[in-house]
Amino acid sequence: MKFLKAIAVASLLAVAPIAVLPASAANVVETASSAGSFGTLLAAAQAAGLADALATTANITVFAPTDEAFAALPAGTVEDLLKPENKDKLVAILTAHVVAAKVMAGDIAEGTTEVATLNPAVMLKVTKDANGVTVALSNSAKVVSADVGADNGVIHVIDAVLLP
Repeated sequence: MKFLKAIAVASLLAVAPIAVLPASAANVVETASSAGSFGTLLAAAQAAGLADALATTANITVFAPTDEAFAALPAGTVEDLLKPENKDKLVAILTAHVVAAKVMAGDIAEGTTEVATLNPAVMLKVTKDANGVTVALSNSAKVVSADVGADNGVIHVIDAVLLP
């Protein structure tokens, strides 16, 4: 009987093979959400109307401030930015954290390079030296975790919110 069951299973597999699907990566928003340390960034992206763009735009690099980075801003700053009347300011800040190319840590050259962000008025200064990678606008942030992959780009975790 066991032999007949084995033949039946083998013949079923021969007729209808099981497809092995590659693991599905998550987009930038889903990846950030599952990490659990980007709640403020995701709330800000939602309030700014950018969450869908971050989820669907291909080949982006997000320098993502953690919840702790947002908490380090002066008291009331985040709450003020999330108000509908400050949407333009919030969009300007968030788009300054995004580069329209997938840039892995290994792609960053030694020294300082300026790269365009999705905020057309902002060039981001990226510096790579013996101490690691920093990104800067009017302030600077250290990349504390690099190359967090997503199916539409990459996240580099930073320790401060960049302010244009």
